[in-house]
Amino acid sequence: IDNKILTTIIDKFRGGPVGVSTIATAIGEDGGTVEEVYEPFLIMEGFIKRTPRGRMATPLAYEHLGRNPYTSNIMQGDLFE
Repeated sequence: IDNKILTTIIDKFRGGPVGVSTIATAIGEDGGTVEEVYEPFLIMEGFIKRTPRGRMATPLAYEHLGRNPYTSNIMQGDLFE
């Protein structure tokens, strides 16, 4: 489940930020279970971080899954392009 959570945050939500309830719905788990069981481990290991806007994958999570981190330029275009 841990890898499924990381993959979901990275692939479906471009690394975040994304809310716990959205993550839970995307992986078919209960939000409370994700928040109380899986999230603490992922935070302690440094794979995700909790921000005011939601959960975000850290560079360590990308490395763990063999991926390259998305940059802010990919997620959001330049205002004057």
